[in-house]
Amino acid sequence: MAKNLVIVESPAKAKTIEKYLGKDYEVLSSFGHIADLPKKDMGIDLNNHFQPKYEISADKKDVVKNLKQKAQKAEMVWLASDEDREGEAIAWHLYNQLNLKKEQTKRIVFHEITKNAILKAIENPRQIDENLVNAQQARRVLDRIVGFEMSPVLWKKVKPGLSAGRVQSVAVRLIVEREKEINQFKPESTFRVTAQFLTNENKKLKAVLNKELADKKAANLLITACEGKTFEIDAVETKPAKRTPSAPFTTSTLQQEAARKLGMSVSRTMRLAQQLYEAGHITYMRTDSVNLSQEALNASQEMVKATYGEKYAKTRVFTNKSKGAQEAHEAIRPTNFNAQNPVSDASQLRLYQLIWKRTVASQMADAELEKTQIDIKTNAIQEKFVAKGEVIIFDGFLKLYQESSDEDSENSDSDLLPKVSKGEYVTYEHISATEKFSRPQPRYSEAALVKKLEELGIGRPSTYAPTLSTIQAREYVAILDKDPQERTIVKMVLDKKGLSETTDKEFFGAERKKFFPTDIGIVVNDFLTEHFSNILDYHFTAKVEEEFDEIAEGKMNWTNMMHDFYNDFHPTIQNVAEHAERAKGERLLGKHPISGKNVYAKIGRFGAMIQVGENEDEEKPQFASLLKSQQLANVTLEEAMQLFELPKVIGQHNNQDITIGVGRFGPYVKYHESYISIPKDKNPHEVTVEEATQLIEEKLKADAPISTYDGMEVTKGKGRFGPFIKWNNMFINVNKKYDFDALSQQDIKELIEEKIKKESERVVQNWEADNIRIEKARWGRHTLLSGKIKMELAKEVDVKNMTLEQAKALLKTKQKK
Repeated sequence: MAKNLVIVESPAKAKTIEKYLGKDYEVLSSFGHIADLPKKDMGIDLNNHFQPKYEISADKKDVVKNLKQKAQKAEMVWLASDEDREGEAIAWHLYNQLNLKKEQTKRIVFHEITKNAILKAIENPRQIDENLVNAQQARRVLDRIVGFEMSPVLWKKVKPGLSAGRVQSVAVRLIVEREKEINQFKPESTFRVTAQFLTNENKKLKAVLNKELADKKAANLLITACEGKTFEIDAVETKPAKRTPSAPFTTSTLQQEAARKLGMSVSRTMRLAQQLYEAGHITYMRTDSVNLSQEALNASQEMVKATYGEKYAKTRVFTNKSKGAQEAHEAIRPTNFNAQNPVSDASQLRLYQLIWKRTVASQMADAELEKTQIDIKTNAIQEKFVAKGEVIIFDGFLKLYQESSDEDSENSDSDLLPKVSKGEYVTYEHISATEKFSRPQPRYSEAALVKKLEELGIGRPSTYAPTLSTIQAREYVAILDKDPQERTIVKMVLDKKGLSETTDKEFFGAERKKFFPTDIGIVVNDFLTEHFSNILDYHFTAKVEEEFDEIAEGKMNWTNMMHDFYNDFHPTIQNVAEHAERAKGERLLGKHPISGKNVYAKIGRFGAMIQVGENEDEEKPQFASLLKSQQLANVTLEEAMQLFELPKVIGQHNNQDITIGVGRFGPYVKYHESYISIPKDKNPHEVTVEEATQLIEEKLKADAPISTYDGMEVTKGKGRFGPFIKWNNMFINVNKKYDFDALSQQDIKELIEEKIKKESERVVQNWEADNIRIEKARWGRHTLLSGKIKMELAKEVDVKNMTLEQAKALLKTKQKK
């Protein structure tokens, strides 16, 4: 038995650390948090200074049991969870739940998993930081109270099953407010005037008028005034400029840049970064620090000098601008600057190389530029044409890396310019005035939302990814693409032939992977901002984060903070629950064309819907669900009426009806007993018999048997968990070692027999004649099954000796419930 037990958070981390420690150390994983507030109730004693009631998570009982046994035999236990608040809380829970003794326990932290860092941590242990633990407890307790007390109000006043959260609700508010700004935006047109001149040496010189013109009349007057005129170079200004590299990555800047450059979602970026960290390739990935250690500065300088030369190297020390910066971590950087391709996984490698380039570039010289501006005038007009250009004199850090931007750069006027002198005359080839329309702010991408939350001081590095995941899981928002719209623009061109006017088509408004609020998200947000304005206030949410920081620094008592919060919060909850009106998000669309009854768009028990008639009418109202592509805010009466046409038979195929309808999973074609999804971009009201028939044929072909086994058909398909085959009502996942498109009979035999073996190993008791069995479940519990009825059995139930009569009695109880 090893003298020392080291406990970390993840198995991957344990595996990496074990390489660096000798035989006297055993490294085990806690698999994350081992204890938390209970799921079924609030778990907080409101009358005893908000003391939390922690319990060991159901799926961690065996883990804790094993760790406890190992800890009792070890001479020293080293708690080596991450060096942030969550990690400190994990260490604290391990200390308490494993009944460790102070003299037997040491807390160690490191920001990178390298041999030097691990050995240095062992040499410099510390005690558990109670302030960090209290900061994490304060966040967990406050967020639990907000969720547990606000959610029932939403069930009562909006729709059952909804939930609210402190940071998540503020993130939804940002998305909803941006959507409302876009919907209320009225585009205004102006005219942008550009020109192409010819110099004395017959070189082209592109320029833009130094102001946009208000309307077509002003543009026409200006261009007409320029006709036949000579233009003169009024000024040539050349000045040196420089570009400085960006700081190394923090959590949020990594998420933003990975989205821009690699197209990665925030959650995927963090998952890959975690894998790189646990394998020892990068430093800790949850940080808001831009600092680099002296060791990292030295290593990066050596790399730059060896690769690019002395003149490209420049040591830089970046300072943290984040007011609420948490623990003193380093920025996210490589642990070994000489390793440029340390992993074989393609996605991990792309992210690693982004981190490597950003870090190395931060220690490189400025890029030196020469910026030139040329002013061109004619006496016929007051305005001037301006040409801008820049030349890179020395590329510096740009040789390796350039930061991307969220901004639209389509109107960049910088260009390479020909050599001209002041007083030189130029002639125009053409002068164009093109109508352009103002645009609203774009919807938020994941990266842009993270940036906005960080700017407002809302959330911290560990919260961005879960916040974005939560608001999508609750279906308050969705990440969608928006197709472009088309409009007509006016264009006037003056050339040697004279002035001409044409119209052109412009596409606008296209967006990719942006946040759109759902109907229920808008209604919930409006209700919360009306009745809980303080909780949804951006400044309040940022202030709470600052108070968590003060608790972490030992400057504030966490229970005092909770008392101050709850004394305001709870009375508001009671007042809203008792007095607020129910929120329906209701819009009157007009009158039904036949019955003359009112037609409403509103939120119902099962989501956004159309209602014809009043609830008080003798004749019950009619209801129809909105399509996923429709919204309460803009659905029209005509579109609403179409919803009541479904389901409808549109024709036949092989003498069988083809029905179009809308169900809980969206629009469908029904043929025989099969339901076939209609593509998202297709309006179900516009589906033709030919299109429906094609969908049916494709479905029949996909569902056709590919083989038989033991006299029964085998079919294949693709589901939410990937490709599968189906046999004897059994779904069998097809893993990557098989070619799914070319499964052989031997492949099918292997897959089915392996599944049968696994299923049989899980079965503890089987009464086949009565279609009842008991299976061993994943986390040690057992499940009693009969057809579609599932019943989890208590641990104390003796499943091996259970009789058929006892099983039937339990199932009967379940059916009654």
